[in-house]
Amino acid sequence: MSDKKNLYDLIIIGAGSAGLTAGIYAGRAKLNTLIIDREEKPGGQIRITSEVVNYPGIISTDGPTLSDTMKKQAENFGVKFINAAVDSVDFKGDIKKVVTNNGDFEALSVIIASGATPRRLGFPGEEEYQGRGVGFCATCDGEFFTGMDVFVIGAGFAAAEESLFLTRFAKKVTIIAREPEFTCSKTIADKVKAHPKIEVKFNTEIVSASGDSALRSAKFINNKTQETWEYRPENADESFGIFIFVGYIPISEVFKEAVALDKFGYIPTDENMQTNVEGVYAAGDIRPKALRQLVTAVSDGAIAATNAERYIEQKKEQLGIKTEEHETSAEHSALLDDDLKEQIKPVLEKFENNVKLKAILDESDFSSELKLFLEEFVSLGDKVSLEFYKKGDNSQAESEISPDRYPVFAIYDNDDTYTGVSYYGIPGGHEINSFIISLYNTAGPGQAVDEKIIERIKGIDKDIRIQVAVSLSCTFCPQVVMASQLIAIKNPKIKAEMIDAMKFNDFRTKHKIMSVPAVIINDGEASFGAKSLEQLVDMIDNA
Repeated sequence: MSDKKNLYDLIIIGAGSAGLTAGIYAGRAKLNTLIIDREEKPGGQIRITSEVVNYPGIISTDGPTLSDTMKKQAENFGVKFINAAVDSVDFKGDIKKVVTNNGDFEALSVIIASGATPRRLGFPGEEEYQGRGVGFCATCDGEFFTGMDVFVIGAGFAAAEESLFLTRFAKKVTIIAREPEFTCSKTIADKVKAHPKIEVKFNTEIVSASGDSALRSAKFINNKTQETWEYRPENADESFGIFIFVGYIPISEVFKEAVALDKFGYIPTDENMQTNVEGVYAAGDIRPKALRQLVTAVSDGAIAATNAERYIEQKKEQLGIKTEEHETSAEHSALLDDDLKEQIKPVLEKFENNVKLKAILDESDFSSELKLFLEEFVSLGDKVSLEFYKKGDNSQAESEISPDRYPVFAIYDNDDTYTGVSYYGIPGGHEINSFIISLYNTAGPGQAVDEKIIERIKGIDKDIRIQVAVSLSCTFCPQVVMASQLIAIKNPKIKAEMIDAMKFNDFRTKHKIMSVPAVIINDGEASFGAKSLEQLVDMIDNA
């Protein structure tokens, strides 16, 4: 049997609405609970929702705010979180095992709340132009299409809502719906139809998209008349955007040998959310269901946790395991709490060593903004110091950082050694967390990382420059930034740069970036989308 000291009562896989709700209920029941999620920020699909107005008791909020609040609730009940990708599971026997890229974990019960990922259509050009005009997250990438025409593919709630969001940036939004009418509620459908910047084309499908380094044309067909038409921007040098919202594919591949799946890859459950395996439950969008909404996800999570609690109690009695009190929110570290601005001071106090920030500024207004940000940040504690230089005043620092644009600032350790981590932009928004984690990894004790990965990182014997283009509204970017910076901190041959793509047009244009996160290694071709630490190491090995 597993070491009881390292045994959780409950592991929840996925920190979407269902997983977070399960965590709140489990924590309140005083279960020793761990939530594992591959994304750095909680919330799943609701996190990229700009407006939530149909959740009972809440007049209006947004996805990130609601997700962060739910995570805080769970933490207040002592629930622990870890950022990791699940590699395999073993649900046989009394002790359930979960193997991740950030360690192995065991529990008496497991709730699978891994959710679903956006479905692709498979039209010519969809894969080729992903990140260069074709996108799946309006919140992440909408700003890149300011002043451009945008097409939204889909007729459901997501397509309707994201179309409204995109009107903040796009010159015009055209919805391409193969159905004869919207499949979402009439309220939001009527709102979309009435919007002056939105045109809707029903009974229409996309045929293909093409271009050169960016999208230049798209072909469509009316599925009733079979009439085809082509869109090209008025100016031949312009591009445009295509956002796809046509449903989701369940994230269940890693569970296919452990629990029963239906023919579509979803995990069937009974009314108690139990799968075909005793002690293993499923909740949220990973289940087959008629309505995939926030309210049904949280309902699933509550039911799953309540039934898991009963199962765990019985299993402990059967195995002779004594229930022990687990940490409360006041006892466990707030380091990874998403409400970081209110928690920066106590986090800085945990640093084992001092760190230094060196900023090289030019005469721009952006340099003034960066200077104010850094001054405010270092005033929160005495563990982080700050030095400012004008461009050209510190040849040694500029030689070490090797900046090709300004302003820039970099992280130095307690011995005044450059860590290889630099920032071209202000790490605000979602990037404040990655900034603090990078300081923490420099000052110590640092994040716990699998020793095998650390050995691979330290074994890299070539000069590597990792550039990660981000936008401060991107929920997927901080994970990639943190991973790249950790690699740089662990290996002196590697440099990692965070670049705010919206602030440096020359960089965005050079690498044809229309989606984030974008990873460029040694000035090569950009790779788009979320990347784990292991995936980045693989990319470096192949560079």
